[in-house]
Amino acid sequence: MSDFPSKVPSPLPDPKGDPGGAPVGRRVLLGMLGLGALGVAAGGPIQDVVAKGVDTVAQNDPTGLSDLLPGNRFRYYTVTSNTPEMDETTYRLRVDGMVDTEKTYRLSDLAALPQTRLVQDVQCVTGWRVPKTPFAGVRLSALLDAAGVSPAAKAIRFRCFDGAYTESLTLEQARRPDVLVATSMEDKPVTHAHGGPVRLYVAPMYFYKSAKWLSGITVTDEVVPGYWEQRGYDVDAWVGRSNGRDDAPTV
Repeated sequence: MSDFPSKVPSPLPDPKGDPGGAPVGRRVLLGMLGLGALGVAAGGPIQDVVAKGVDTVAQNDPTGLSDLLPGNRFRYYTVTSNTPEMDETTYRLRVDGMVDTEKTYRLSDLAALPQTRLVQDVQCVTGWRVPKTPFAGVRLSALLDAAGVSPAAKAIRFRCFDGAYTESLTLEQARRPDVLVATSMEDKPVTHAHGGPVRLYVAPMYFYKSAKWLSGITVTDEVVPGYWEQRGYDVDAWVGRSNGRDDAPTV
């Protein structure tokens, strides 16, 4: 998933927990801090390798200690213990449901389409915020137009290849120009830990709406609440106007 809601109603797990993980010991913590320091000191290819290592460690860290890594601006959450990694040979994004023509996209297909780059704050419903974060990819509206949406359609349901996470938007929300099928984050390909190779990015909403590991876009005749929405969180998750929070808009 992209984000973990705060004030989670029972029996949901603590946002710092991961039922599939194991405690991180002193040696691992020191190793993480050393890895982060190396990334700060290094540049170019070395820094990229270090960043990938930080992603891997943080994704499997149930303690939240990886938040202390230098340069680590995000927290890492998932609702499953293991998610397969996908690449050009294995990844597919399917657009189906109430459309004239079902579509399937490879990474290269998405890259060949017109790209949009947005730079806005990321706001988690747990309270943390990452300012001025670049995302780039294909506008969701472009994929919907290519498939031909039925006049009777009203909403979109998103599926993820972790096998568990889902999300939803109304059709009007999905057609906003600041909703992307993103393949780039912070001007680099979206890493696996951040939901790559393709994730949803819904700029004006709390980050749990920006589903990681996106694999399916289904056009429906009604809103189907997503994973966390089925557990008590707002379907219309506008930043500062939902979930009982008053955060500033992500502009």
